[in-house]
Amino acid sequence: MESNYKPIGDYIQLVDERNKGLKVTSLLGLSISKQFIKSVANTIGTDMENYKIIRKNQFACSTMQVRRDKKMPVALYSEETPSIISQAYPIFEIIDTQELLPEYLMMWFTRSEFDREACFHAVGGVRGSLEWEDFCGMKLPIPSPEKQQEIVREYNIIQNRIALNNQFINKLEETAQAIYKQWFVDFEFPDENGKPYKSNGGEMVWCAELEKEIPVGWEYGCLGDLSTQFSGFSFKGEEYSFEEGITVVRGENVTEKRLRWDTHKKWNHKLDARMKKCFLESNDIVIGMDGSKVGKNWALISKHQLPLLLAQRVTCVRSNNKIEATYILLSMMVLKFEDHVAQVQTGTSVPHISGQQITDFPLIIPTNRILHLFNNKTEVLFEKINLNIQISKKLNEMKDLLLARMTTIEKL
Repeated sequence: MESNYKPIGDYIQLVDERNKGLKVTSLLGLSISKQFIKSVANTIGTDMENYKIIRKNQFACSTMQVRRDKKMPVALYSEETPSIISQAYPIFEIIDTQELLPEYLMMWFTRSEFDREACFHAVGGVRGSLEWEDFCGMKLPIPSPEKQQEIVREYNIIQNRIALNNQFINKLEETAQAIYKQWFVDFEFPDENGKPYKSNGGEMVWCAELEKEIPVGWEYGCLGDLSTQFSGFSFKGEEYSFEEGITVVRGENVTEKRLRWDTHKKWNHKLDARMKKCFLESNDIVIGMDGSKVGKNWALISKHQLPLLLAQRVTCVRSNNKIEATYILLSMMVLKFEDHVAQVQTGTSVPHISGQQITDFPLIIPTNRILHLFNNKTEVLFEKINLNIQISKKLNEMKDLLLARMTTIEKL
């Protein structure tokens, strides 16, 4: 251990300020991704005076189930206005912020190596809780305050660029969804003369299934009418590589509208005939089939991410025709695919959706002419989205490199 490594417990102290008089009403929860979130807990009949107040530059954490989740949820509160959080969460603060910056400590908590060490210390059977004393005994390098400020400044520059890039991606997605709603909800797509169809007398016909009129020539159908589907291969987990090979998309890599690579695994062995059928293609849609967020966890594959292999418990929806790919994706966004899944999913402790339930997702099937026009209009938007997703990925890699460098910093 480097000489400038010091126990966390030497620099922090527990805080226990209760919400007496109900002065604070903003209730927060703590996510496994180390962020504060708006609480959705049912607090009817709950004594809110017993909740803990958290203030700017204080931390909240959870020491429960660390081994099971392989992460220690901990977050730095940065708002000027205080909030309240469950009394089950320890709240702590830095004793002397002139010696250790809160942002620097939070950077250390963000490192995957910190979570691995926390998991190693976790005890308590299946749930694997982390004792407070063991947490305080974990060590980190403490460079000079000036060096800490420099590191935090570099980190924040990258974080801000990621945030701006993600805002741009969201704007592009909102634009694509707005076009979809105009064309396929309001039916104001361009007619033969380039004018909005419905408001310029476009012919409509009654659709009994939807209980509303739709344009003549359109049909009521389902996802399976426009796509094929296949599930991934059951790769042996102990044979994965972390260094070389073809990246494998597993259930934990599929999050809400995105792929995540903080748990990156590859296949570096011979591919048999069945495995070769699990190669993904550009514009495929991958959907997680299990878990608490089933129905929300799905993402579009871009050409920039290939080659990729698909693992078991993830399904791939592949459009029958290239022009249908963006239409399918935006239908899932606008028509709330997650609501469909909520109605048909099975399982109690672990929600599950089958391939058939996925292909049964209802949607309208426009004419090929309209699908061609729509693809031409939205394809450029998704190309920009995919490029910026790759930029965010590179920025996150830069951030990870900066976090990794924290162990090599010498005390100044």
